[in-house]
Amino acid sequence: MRKVILGLAVSLDGFIEGPNGEYDWCFTDQDYGMSDFFKRIDSVFMGRKSYELAQSMGDAAMPGFPKLKEYVFSNTLQTVKKDVIVISGNIVEQVNKIRNEPGRDIWLFGGAALTTSMMNLGLVDEIWLAVHPILLGSGKYCFSHLDHRVHLDLVETKPYSTGLVSLTYTVVHNQ
Repeated sequence: MRKVILGLAVSLDGFIEGPNGEYDWCFTDQDYGMSDFFKRIDSVFMGRKSYELAQSMGDAAMPGFPKLKEYVFSNTLQTVKKDVIVISGNIVEQVNKIRNEPGRDIWLFGGAALTTSMMNLGLVDEIWLAVHPILLGSGKYCFSHLDHRVHLDLVETKPYSTGLVSLTYTVVHNQ
């Protein structure tokens, strides 16, 4: 079965974006493990807002990203670009169907509402955080509104000279 991997940048105080939606604090000066990560995945899950933001930015939104099969979770989105699949309705059933299809792992890219829903439904298998050495003070939290504790097993840590630390955890299901 394919894994769903939540992979994202987070500030040291737990925010995935600043108070005005900004992410200019994210380091882009080196690879930070992205090339190896892209070898593991062939698909991406994203929420409507993340999809619309990526579309508004065009190719500049995700420079260097490989071609991935895109799934957008939305109950309201009417139009998407060619080859994008819209997921609505029973998320558990549809995600499990996709996870059982042949292929590599799946990147849960965001946003916060989709991440919370997928975490609460037990659909995330691994968490890969790029913890940036900055305190934003406010913004959108990485994990808010979880309806239960989520136990994690540390798989890997990798510090970088910039102060960024990459943390990889597996989600412990059935705790």
